Amino acid sequence: QVQLVESGGGLVQAGGSLRLSCAASGRTFSDYFMGWFRQAPGKEREFVGTIGRSGTFTSYADSVKGRFAISRDNAKNTVYLQMNSLKPEDTAVYYCAATGRLFSLLVPAGYDYWGQGTQVTVAS
Repeated sequence: QVQLVESGGGLVQAGGSLRLSCAASGRTFSDYFMGWFRQAPGKEREFVGTIGRSGTFTSYADSVKGRFAISRDNAKNTVYLQMNSLKPEDTAVYYCAATGRLFSLLVPAGYDYWGQGTQVTVAS
C-alpha cells in the first residue's frame, strides 16, 4: 500500500502561481511512477502530468504544457506540481496518484493509489 497526501492548494488570482506537494509513505517511493490529475465540478477527472521513477521523464496535458512542471524528490518521498500563469479554467480538485506499472500513465485507470485531493481555485 502507498499512502498519498496532497497539500498546497488554495485561492490564487489569475496569472499567479501555486506549488502543490504530494507526500508518499508506505512503500519505496522511487519504485513508482507518479501522476497529477484534476477534476472540476461536473467534469471527469483529467490528466495533468506524469513523472517517471527517477524524475528524468515527464509528460503533460496540452492544456498545461509550458505552464506546469512536475518534479520529485525521492529522498523526501515527495512529488511536486509547480503551477504558473494560472487561469480560471485551472480551477479543480487536484489529485496525485501512484503506479508501479509503465502503462496507461495518461489515464486515471492506470494508477493504483490516490490522494484525497487538494482544491485549487483561480479567481479571474
